[in-house]
Amino acid sequence: MVHCCFCRGPDMGPDRVMIEWEGCSWNPITLLTAGWPYDTLGLPATEPDSAALLRRTLPAGEGESSMKGTVVLLFAVALLAACGGPPPANPARIAFVSNRDGNYDIYAINDDGSGLARLSDGLASEHHPACSPDGSRIAFESTRDGNVEIYLMNADGTGLARLTRDPAPDFEPTWSPDGSRIAYTSFRSGNGDLFGEIYLMNADGSGLTRLTDNPTTDAWPAWSPDGRRLAFVSDRDGELEIYVMNTDGSNLARLTNDPAGNRSPAGSPAWSPDGRRIAFVSSRDGTGQIYVVNADGSAQTNLTNNPETSNCCPAWSPDGTRIAFLSRPYEYQPGGSSRGKSALHIMDPDGGDQTRITDHDVWERKLVWSPDSRRIAFESTRDGNLEIYVINADGSSLTRLTNDPADDGWPAGCGSGAPASP
Repeated sequence: MVHCCFCRGPDMGPDRVMIEWEGCSWNPITLLTAGWPYDTLGLPATEPDSAALLRRTLPAGEGESSMKGTVVLLFAVALLAACGGPPPANPARIAFVSNRDGNYDIYAINDDGSGLARLSDGLASEHHPACSPDGSRIAFESTRDGNVEIYLMNADGTGLARLTRDPAPDFEPTWSPDGSRIAYTSFRSGNGDLFGEIYLMNADGSGLTRLTDNPTTDAWPAWSPDGRRLAFVSDRDGELEIYVMNTDGSNLARLTNDPAGNRSPAGSPAWSPDGRRIAFVSSRDGTGQIYVVNADGSAQTNLTNNPETSNCCPAWSPDGTRIAFLSRPYEYQPGGSSRGKSALHIMDPDGGDQTRITDHDVWERKLVWSPDSRRIAFESTRDGNLEIYVINADGSSLTRLTNDPADDGWPAGCGSGAPASP
């Protein structure tokens, strides 16, 4: 599933919202829930189908305090040397989707390559794993009971529970920051297969609440860090734009409103860790660019600001100091398509210091930061088929985590894994 850039087909009506890097192919929600293959969007055929459709210093004072600080520091160094150095940090845990055992199931692995485990095991297709903030549970989409529903399991695969029960598809679960609630998109509203609505439920499936009620597309909810608001994408005013609302559906506000009309769709809302800003994608300047806007809608700024590239999928580092994104050269094709290869980049929150950190001319997608903001997991076809990789944020220590002839994709961060071996 790609949440990058959106557009409208020139021969389609106003209710036909399209998705691709820069071109127009299919309505995104219809496409995703129908399980169309990724190569329909000009992406590699190896991308798994979606059944329903992630420093420290010691200060020194002056005089005596400075001398004491020096002594303490030297003692600490000597102690660490005598003990063999500090214990290794726990690796981050990553959930992902793979068809290595025949069906698309949920797996998990540590970001050092250890601890591979198959978590779901059924004849259905299961996709879009979303880990609770504490990493103890995983919500996901499954067709095991006939249509796309949201299920929950413990991080070790036990305790399977079905959370939604409706003949219409329910998909894209996303956790509240405190882990008590799950927002998702559903077609149960009766608005037809072209339109979704945003719903909210408790993490046990109780307390179901419909948050949006509009005969257009409302989709891809993203929680604010304080858990009080949801950003989402809607075309209720004619174009795909970013909106925010309280988690009870009140205080709806449109954040983006570009005068360029239907050439400026916006998507991929991503909150900054401090909740003050939202990064998103817009093609209002001709190609897909990463923008940032204050949470009140002010100060919209083009961060990437390069008409020679098409950019997608912003992801804030947990410490808020950097934004990872995907970028590729813009290559115009008939119909408006851009079919270059993507590469992983990072930049400062103001758009400065844009740096490419992967160097292969391949597809690289679905960016997931480690909890300590030091590493980024992603999916890539650099070795021929879709696999999960991890790389340091400075571009060093690229590691292939999965290695199977089948496809491994859609990584999701699940907190810390088991302790690393010394």
